[in-house]
Amino acid sequence: MAGGTRMTTVGFIGLGIMGGPMAANLLRAGFEVIGHDVVPAARERLAEQGGTVAAGVAQACADADVVITMLPNHPQVEAVALGEGGILDSAKPGVLYLDMSTIRPQTSRLIAQEAAHKDVRVLDAPVSGGERGAIDGVLSIMVGGTEEDFDAAASVFAPLGKTIVHVGPHGAGQTVKAANQLVVGGTYALVAEAIVLLESAGLDAGVGLDVLAGGLAGSRILELKRETMVARKFAPGFRIDLHHKDMGIVLDAAREAEVALPVGALVAQLISAARSQGYGQLDHSALLMVAENLSGKGD
Repeated sequence: MAGGTRMTTVGFIGLGIMGGPMAANLLRAGFEVIGHDVVPAARERLAEQGGTVAAGVAQACADADVVITMLPNHPQVEAVALGEGGILDSAKPGVLYLDMSTIRPQTSRLIAQEAAHKDVRVLDAPVSGGERGAIDGVLSIMVGGTEEDFDAAASVFAPLGKTIVHVGPHGAGQTVKAANQLVVGGTYALVAEAIVLLESAGLDAGVGLDVLAGGLAGSRILELKRETMVARKFAPGFRIDLHHKDMGIVLDAAREAEVALPVGALVAQLISAARSQGYGQLDHSALLMVAENLSGKGD
């Protein structure tokens, strides 16, 4: 609850591949959504769906009970949250600010500290599930912050996600998301190598992966992506460029926690290679092409 009243108005900043469908789901759930994005087409889509387009961050926040950001990286989040005319300058007292971007845990902690001086409540709430999960409203949402604020956000999270878990204090959501991206990247890399192995042995990779998907090797990635990977269809649901950013967060988090992640470091290098080879705008399943290139099997 914000200011002791029911939360009905959401200021939504960042209406891209993930944010656009999330805002649409909030509209369908009966929320008023006042949105802003730097891309005109994203603003137009919101208007077509029944949302209100804001001229800037300040206008999106001014009358909101809840503010959500879904932005590419920590510099954009810091600018929007902490900059002049940003969320902390413009939001009304008691507002609940949900940063659903994937950024560094230390940035989430910094914003929470600064927000406390402005009577703004903050949760870091990154998501997993990709574009399909955002469209279907079945995202996994990992939330850092206080239990009280997590409970207050329940009605806002409900149209967006299926698995919604309070994982710890400020920054904890981002750390869990880093672990998620570590596992996702590693799984894609191994599925890619499995395809290369099967095809190079003269087998039907599609049939082979069907078997794997039904056994202990089964995963959500095999369930959703095995057919498109075998068909070499890499239209972005989540781009290599963004996963590259996320692996930097993983390695930073490991350094802060003083742990070694040798497999994670290798996955980070494979994703970096994908960018270097020109695949940055493709889906992260395009790691298959890196695996093919390493074995001299690429086009």
